[in-house]
Amino acid sequence: MNRLQEKYLKEVIPAMKEKFGYRNDLAVPKILKVTINSGVGRFKQDQKIVDEIANDITQIAGQKAVFTLAKKAIASFKTRQGQAVGLKVSLRGRRLYDFLDRLISLALPRTRDFRGLAVKAVDDKGNLNIGIKEQIIFPEISHENVKTIFGLEVCVTTNAKNQKEGIELFKLLGFPIK
Repeated sequence: MNRLQEKYLKEVIPAMKEKFGYRNDLAVPKILKVTINSGVGRFKQDQKIVDEIANDITQIAGQKAVFTLAKKAIASFKTRQGQAVGLKVSLRGRRLYDFLDRLISLALPRTRDFRGLAVKAVDDKGNLNIGIKEQIIFPEISHENVKTIFGLEVCVTTNAKNQKEGIELFKLLGFPIK
């Protein structure tokens, strides 16, 4: 069992039950999935760079990235219907906790000028959205082999009922929230 998952079971559930008055362990909010996505719009002409981005996201997540396609053609963005405009990975179960553990303990502290995640990064439903400007903060990515630096977004989806429960869940799990 992962270190973060053990922490959730042994520390977070009792603390959340005490603070919010849950009677059952299953009523306590939990993390359902983590979605990692990146847009490749500005690199869509160069297939080598798109393949490099797909490879980097696959290394970061530990799971193969899937291309997202444009739903309709937009002339001003120079996209056609069905054209690959992004990449995404959805993590659940063991891979979810492995990724979050690396994100909290290794990647976020390596971010330049990092002072914590803003409270407004948690939405009204208790989901956390983190924008990462450079993929090189992850230890899986070798600095020598990187030709293109790109940004990505990490969305941590929970079943919390409101923002207050979501913030408390993330603080107890060890996310660096201001």
